[in-house]
Amino acid sequence: MSRALRSLVMSVLLVCGFSPAHGGEGAALERGTAIIDPAALRELDHGRFGLRRIMAPMQSADVPLTSGDLFALPEMAPVKKALDEDFERYIERHKAELPTESIGVGQGFDFQLFDRTQLSSADTRFVLSGIVNRMDRAYVSEKDCGEIRLIYRLTQTGAGAIGEAAVSPRLPMTLNVVLKAKGAIPVDGAGVTITCAEIARRWLAAGQLAASGAELAGKLTATGGALDLVRPENIERIETNLQIAHAPKSAVRDFRTDYLMKVFDYDAASATFQEAPLENQIDRARLLADENLSHDFKAWLLDLAHFAELDKGTILIPERFLVKSAVAATPVGFAPLELQPAFGLVASEDGPTNPVFAESDVVGVLKRATEHGAALQNIRSVAGFERRLNDMTCTGCHQTRGIGGFHFPGVDWLAAKPSNVTVVPASPHFFGDQVRRRDILAAFRDGKRVDFSRGFASRPQTRGSSELAGSEYENGWGAHCYVQHAKMSENDASFRSWTCADGLACQAVSPATRMGMCFVKGR
Repeated sequence: MSRALRSLVMSVLLVCGFSPAHGGEGAALERGTAIIDPAALRELDHGRFGLRRIMAPMQSADVPLTSGDLFALPEMAPVKKALDEDFERYIERHKAELPTESIGVGQGFDFQLFDRTQLSSADTRFVLSGIVNRMDRAYVSEKDCGEIRLIYRLTQTGAGAIGEAAVSPRLPMTLNVVLKAKGAIPVDGAGVTITCAEIARRWLAAGQLAASGAELAGKLTATGGALDLVRPENIERIETNLQIAHAPKSAVRDFRTDYLMKVFDYDAASATFQEAPLENQIDRARLLADENLSHDFKAWLLDLAHFAELDKGTILIPERFLVKSAVAATPVGFAPLELQPAFGLVASEDGPTNPVFAESDVVGVLKRATEHGAALQNIRSVAGFERRLNDMTCTGCHQTRGIGGFHFPGVDWLAAKPSNVTVVPASPHFFGDQVRRRDILAAFRDGKRVDFSRGFASRPQTRGSSELAGSEYENGWGAHCYVQHAKMSENDASFRSWTCADGLACQAVSPATRMGMCFVKGR
């Protein structure tokens, strides 16, 4: 990629990450699927959705839970221990792989580490920055009706105001508290039976509320409101994502930022959060080093039933093939790269000599799928299979259409003018997926068959809706696209539909893959 095109692409990524989150007819894309109103979040954080009420509901103290208090909780001891161990491993690996580049806390180092003392500080705390409905994940556990996620952003509260905007400085770490959408309570306070359909109805109805701030918060938490049943006893796990280190652009390297991602399941027996494998985060190093494990993984994934789940985006890879810790490096280009989680698993000229999958393996399973009448939606080629392997992982998804290494940085309601500080609190990937999520909620509400399938992280699944047409999420300026060959038959079958709107052309960022972005013709 030329320097000029690289600069243009980086500009698009920044602009697209902070453009208005609205689709057709001027309606917010997140309506009915997420709560992002800063004034309402402020009220909820000051009430029963403050982190102390969620993580330590038995405590009588009615003051914010500082980071030091949070990680001093007995249930959080394994979390702090695991994070510390990952930091030490990261530093050791860096020194072994890049011995000439210094690493440490502060601007004087080539790689600048996240300051872990912030996690033990009385001057930082996790602030509620968004609440997201993930009933589209009910395929994981139907009885739970999917998930509700409370997303908290680490914020430095003791530094005071900065500049005219009086912004309270936020730190690059999120804590995601994941709860079952449907808990053990069979009926609510009004005697209404709680079902998946009822929960979906409440959320979609909340999306139609013409309210904000305290009024919206009150309606959401009232009996029958979307948040009425979101309670601490429904917590299933917590997820952490932090910017473990970043390297400014220098004479020896381009700008790079690494994000450490971890998951901790709640263990009722010990009443603690225990480190758990990241969902679908393939252990590439072990697969490439262990021939027996590699053989087992290939046999499992190429089974037609599992391959169909991979295609739909509903696959759950067994834990024996996964890792408990992962680092997502950004920015990562459109072309295959060592920093991508599935790099080298599929045979290629630039990959290792012992890939897990040969091209013939993928071609063979595609042929079998056709013979058995399997209607594949996304994987129709070797390139489609490789892309799906990447974006099904935690890190691969966060490397695609994210804001840095996050999909939901959230709003900063501590700022003097929060609506002017963070225009868009989430990534293009997040907003591009809202149409699909609302479609799933509507199916639940109406008692219809629920289709949990999803498209690639780069290109949202529209399900026939035109709401995203002409936008950065589908085929508008800045959308991800595939440079079409003159002959349709020469186009990769997985990406033939990745075109641009009238007046735009797809400019390849990676000539090798023909992947690029939609820009005005002639640029």
